[in-house]
Amino acid sequence: MSLKDIIRNITPTFLLKLNRKRKKNSRNKTLANQKSIGKIITTQQLIENLHQIGIQKGDTLLVHSALSKIGFLEEGPKTLVDALLQVIGENGNLLMPTSPNNVYQLNYIQNTPYFDVLNSPSKTGAITEYFRTLKDVKRSLHPTEPVSAFGPLANYFIKDHFNELTPYTKNSPFCKVAEKQGKILYIGVSLAMAGTSLHTLEDAIKDFKYPIYYPNIFDFRVIDTEGVEHNVKTKVHNPEWSKKRKCDDLIPMFELENALKKVKIGEAETLLCDAKLFFDTMLKQYTEKGVTMYTPFGN
Repeated sequence: MSLKDIIRNITPTFLLKLNRKRKKNSRNKTLANQKSIGKIITTQQLIENLHQIGIQKGDTLLVHSALSKIGFLEEGPKTLVDALLQVIGENGNLLMPTSPNNVYQLNYIQNTPYFDVLNSPSKTGAITEYFRTLKDVKRSLHPTEPVSAFGPLANYFIKDHFNELTPYTKNSPFCKVAEKQGKILYIGVSLAMAGTSLHTLEDAIKDFKYPIYYPNIFDFRVIDTEGVEHNVKTKVHNPEWSKKRKCDDLIPMFELENALKKVKIGEAETLLCDAKLFFDTMLKQYTEKGVTMYTPFGN
């Protein structure tokens, strides 16, 4: 476990929140200064970045992001989303996780009355919330890990997520991105901050060796695009196991297998992943060496 992970696990929650607020304020000051001196990032600049790292027309992209890490964007989230859509073109597909939850899944499910697919805001960053509200963007009807999608295959990616007991099954958008030879972008975030695709391994293994899901199964209300209410059952992650994750320690393994490379978009350090190779690497390393996000160096 890295020193950063150790510190995070032993630090009280209120102190972690204060530190995040301090970092956010500091970053906002930096962005305000960039704006004042005319250091503004445009859509065209991001288009050039995306071309440089190998994004091309027809690509399927699953994008995680942190707006403040990219630099001062000319039109905020719109600048990045426009660049992504222009680069992948009309035959490409753009997906973003739009979870309504930014705490442990257990806390969320115990304290939230329902999930409304049209109106429950995304808590995974300003870019995802902007994207979620765009015309013709479709959102999967899963209470804990919905994904929003745009493109000719948008409905294919989201349609089978409804009524899945866990969020990362073969029917989930996360697995379907790999199935369609898609790419995953972590713009300004790391696997530790946005490692949802790592969980596809856990749901793919029939008897995964760690009890990463909380023992209770929860009944939960979800409201679809027509306003119809459905009662679904869902599992959530066990917070005690969530605290044991060491996701970023897996990065060298993915690099070695050419499933991941480090690039840059705007000012943001970015991870670019081949979604299928990413999953195949996890499955191979788990089967042969017992590698997981909880045991990144194997048994």
